[in-house]
Order: sequence, then C-alpha cells, then structure tokens
Amino acid sequence: MTDLREALDRLLEAVPPKRLAESVQRLIADYRSGRPADEPLLRNMVDATAYAAYRMPATHAAVAAVLRQLQDKAAPRSLLDVGGGSGAATWAALDAFPGLETVTVLDQVPEALKLGERMLPRATWRQWRLGEPLDTADLVLVSYVLGELTPEAQHDLVDQAGAAAAQAVVIVEPGTPPGYRRILDARQRLLEAGWTVAAPCPHQQACGMTGKDWCHFSARVNRSALHRKLKEAELGYEDEKFSYVALTREEHHGRGRVVRHPAFRKGLVTLQVCNPDTKVGPTLVSKREGPAYKAARDAEWGDEWPPLDP
Repeated sequence: MTDLREALDRLLEAVPPKRLAESVQRLIADYRSGRPADEPLLRNMVDATAYAAYRMPATHAAVAAVLRQLQDKAAPRSLLDVGGGSGAATWAALDAFPGLETVTVLDQVPEALKLGERMLPRATWRQWRLGEPLDTADLVLVSYVLGELTPEAQHDLVDQAGAAAAQAVVIVEPGTPPGYRRILDARQRLLEAGWTVAAPCPHQQACGMTGKDWCHFSARVNRSALHRKLKEAELGYEDEKFSYVALTREEHHGRGRVVRHPAFRKGLVTLQVCNPDTKVGPTLVSKREGPAYKAARDAEWGDEWPPLDP
C-alpha cells in the first residue's frame, strides 16, 4: 500500500487542488447514486486523477483483504483485471501474489488506463468494452464493476470471467444489500458453471443469512491529509465495506467464517460465524478454553474459524 500511496501522491502534485476537489465531489455523487452508468463517469484526466485519489485506497484495501483469503488456495502466474480502471485491484494482486508474471488491466476509459500505466508501467493496459472477448488468465478479477451494469450485462460479464479464468475468479462489490445480491447472483452462476467457492463461504449451498442481514466485510483505510481534504472528512481513517466471492477449480474443506466484529466480555468472546452446515450464529469461547480463547481474542471480522492452530 505504501508504494501505491507514493505513486498517487506523485500524480496528485500535477493537478490544481481546487479542480481535483470539484471533480471528486461530482464523482462521489455519481458513485453513491447506485444507478447503472450509461456513459463513462471519467470524462478527462482530471476526473481520472480525482477518481484515483478518491477510490483507489479503499478499493485496494478491500481487494487486498479478499486476496489474503485466497493465498493458500491458488498460485496464479497471470492476472486479468477486468474493468480495473487505474489498477487498484492490480496493486493488491501483486502484493498478494508476488509470483505473478503477466498482468493485464482492461477498462473502457482511456484516461484511467493512461493514469494506471504511469503508476505501474510493468502491467499491460488495454482499452476494452463489455462483450469483447477476454484473454485467459490464471486469476480473473472483477472488482466494483457489476453495479455499473444492467442485470443482463452483469450476467454476461460474470459468465465471461468464469470462462476466462484458469485457477480462480474473484468478484468484489460494495458491502451494501444491493452489492451483496449481485454477489449472490454471480456466485450462483459460477457454481452452476462448475466453480467451487473458496471464500468467504465455508460451503457450496445457499447463503444461510436470512431476514435483513447480508454478508459483508470491512477493511480499514488510513487517510492521507489530502485524502481527508478531498473527501471533506475529519477522521484519519475510513472503513470500506465490501461483499465478495472467490472461487477456484479445486475443492476445499472450509472452516467457518467470522461475519461480524467479535464481541468481548470479561472472560468471554462471542463470534458470529457462518458454518459449513450453512447456519449462521454465535460461537461463544470462554477463558477456560485456553488456546482457543486466545485465538478468539485475536480473531477479526472476515477470518476463518476455528483457526488451524488454536
């Protein structure tokens, strides 16, 4: 993340702060609207730079958290980042998988691709539009893209991603109820295509969350001074909420998944866990359980449970 922040800072020095702030505020309004984009949101290099400043740190943090769950389940040598913009997810993938040899980022916005190439020239940056063929790659990433598409286009892209991936396919969306529903739909399509869920689900069945609850996770992002200024924010951090599914060709014997922040009382930790039997509910770990209690105190939202070596 340090390298990405340094690359961003170098780019931001070239843009007048006022123009950058104006563009950020418009992009925030467009991003939060949740409506499918009928035209590219990034209209020029200032927009592309503003979007990078506004979204790249959070996107990177979310995708990095997702890929950590895949590190012991895949060893890709090639990456295809579909709709990758200026490459936040690609930076996360390079951190997670140092063995990547071939890295390709596809996007429809030439300005975003130019910006990404300036920050990361080792990758291949190529303009691409939905419906055009995808090259095959060991790992195919589709992050924060589906929400910009119609339902039919979402299905087409998910099918394409699944067909192009050799080892793993990862889809990330905002951690909102609509984002979660898009993930559920993509998960089902990929399961029907023969893929196996590696994370976050410890099973291949229907999601066990019911009612108004939905499966999502959180990644903390430290804000730079400029980041705070552009977002008109006071806190030195933000929490990026995201939903995701990561699938591989191999079967996995899943452990449970912690799906909320752990709750602590004196001598007791309560973990909300999604279990391999599809049930989602509290797991209580008391101080009397020794190593398991220590592991529970160290557990975080999104971790597998129980740990391999409590």
